[in-house]
Amino acid sequence: MATISSALSLIASALEADQSALNIVANNVANSNTVGYARQVPNWQENKPADIVGVAYGTGVTQTGPTSVRDRVLEERLAQQQQAAAASSSRLSALDLVQALFPPDSGAPGSTAGDLGSDITKFFSSFASLEANPTDNSLRQQVLSTASTLAGDVSNAAASLNAQRASLDEEAAGITSQVNSLTAAIAKLNEQIQSVSPDDDAGTLEDERQLDLGKLSQLIGINQVATENNGLSITTTSGEFLLSEGSSFALTVGTVGGDTHFFLGTKDVTSELTQGGGELGGLLMVRDQDIPTVLSSLDELAFHVSDSVNQQNYSGTDLNGASGTGANPHYIFKQPSTVAGSAAAMSVVMTDPSEIAAAGSGKGIGDNSNAGILAGLAAQSIVRGKTPSSFYSDFVTRLGSTIARAEIENTAQNASVTQLQTRRDALSSVNLNDEAALMQQIERSYQAASKVFTMLNSIMASALNLGVETAVS
Repeated sequence: MATISSALSLIASALEADQSALNIVANNVANSNTVGYARQVPNWQENKPADIVGVAYGTGVTQTGPTSVRDRVLEERLAQQQQAAAASSSRLSALDLVQALFPPDSGAPGSTAGDLGSDITKFFSSFASLEANPTDNSLRQQVLSTASTLAGDVSNAAASLNAQRASLDEEAAGITSQVNSLTAAIAKLNEQIQSVSPDDDAGTLEDERQLDLGKLSQLIGINQVATENNGLSITTTSGEFLLSEGSSFALTVGTVGGDTHFFLGTKDVTSELTQGGGELGGLLMVRDQDIPTVLSSLDELAFHVSDSVNQQNYSGTDLNGASGTGANPHYIFKQPSTVAGSAAAMSVVMTDPSEIAAAGSGKGIGDNSNAGILAGLAAQSIVRGKTPSSFYSDFVTRLGSTIARAEIENTAQNASVTQLQTRRDALSSVNLNDEAALMQQIERSYQAASKVFTMLNSIMASALNLGVETAVS
């Protein structure tokens, strides 16, 4: 009887283990479409054998699962690549809006700057037309008209760039609350994981933590540091703590020089976040580096064109026979005082076309020599050693090259994310075909254990009913 009883106990443990394993497979199937779920596998472990008179007797099996199938190194690599791809994606989207301000042809849809290259050519060509007939009032009006178009398009472009900076600033500040929400959630999950499963995989709790880590890495550049008891600390890429196990540290914002800056405690981490990656890094890269670079070039163009034209017009003689004076310098454009801000402030201040100095200094009003010099400025290296048109052309080319590099980076990074995600899914995602095969294997094991249980039950019945013929099927 003891032997049969032991056998029944062995088979009961097998049935329990198989039933537990079937529950794990059923849970995998139920979560096959759950985002972030890592498939779980059952683990069978032999029970400690019983030693009777030097002979070891098996005591059955225990199902020790479930254990989630995950590769922490692979998941960390995926998170790192996701933050790089998110940074280049947000940067590229913002740069596309910048490039739209400088269309290749006049009147392009959505343009607020017009075609500055064409504006520059038309403006200086108007002086060439005036040179042919320096007393013609309509040609003088044409000079002011093309000057107004040029100044308006330059100032509109600068205003649009500044508006884009303000929009990016607001968007970047809005990410702060998302970051803080995620770091607080991860800190709470850390506490739960360390309490429930300090030594082993914590299953769905780790799934939740990994899903939040993925979201966080797309917002901001982070480093992950594993700690004791299955905990985790998160830092910025420069090493500033966002959370340490169960404690999170809020990212705060403040205004510095008119721009939103980001702080951890009292430390300004804006520059670190700019280089760190994630959507926030991409936005800050455009706000603090790309747009200021474009604005700087536009300021250079506006300053040197305005200053050169103003000084040359000041030195000539207008249609009234007067030259520029301190009280009335005959400036066509508002005279810029510094390079910075020249584009936004560019405007035409001359209202009387007769004040255009087509004649040379001290010459009669029919002279055209100064108009020729003004027209010739188009071919002079007046903007940082380049002609106005070539400076603008180079500036647009540099912007295009920057966007092209960003596109190449983004394409490569997204391809890497896809590759790593495929590897992660192959390892951790639920494959219904694999689950069906495992279910069949466990089902056969369960059926076999049930069959043995039935046989043992029949044998016990025979033993209890001595003298009564029984049959074991």
